[in-house]
Amino acid sequence: MPIDATQPYDDQNIFAKILRGEIPATRLYEDAYAIAFPDIAPQAPTHILVIPKGAYVSWDDLSARGSDAEIAGFVRAVGKVARDAGLVAPGYRLLANTGLDSHQEVPHLHVHIFAGRPLGPLLAR
Repeated sequence: MPIDATQPYDDQNIFAKILRGEIPATRLYEDAYAIAFPDIAPQAPTHILVIPKGAYVSWDDLSARGSDAEIAGFVRAVGKVARDAGLVAPGYRLLANTGLDSHQEVPHLHVHIFAGRPLGPLLAR
């Protein structure tokens, strides 16, 4: 169910539980600012999620409240995950949903990295 990204951070969301180690995830990458792991319901042959370690609901939330170090660290982590996975050539897509109209389902900022096949102009529904 889509969430309202203007609501306060819910520390019981699935990604908060992954960050705390309460729910297992195969960590493909981790640093001081972010972790990355495969999506449990992949929409492409490669589908990786990258989440910040800070309690941010959405991209808007991180950009408004995050420190310069958190913002830069998160953006750099997303790029490193894509490079380390060998996705720069032939290419990949980033997607970060924010709020109800985008169908954001987890109230913790996360970037989807899609790759592994021609993705077309938009993702299929």
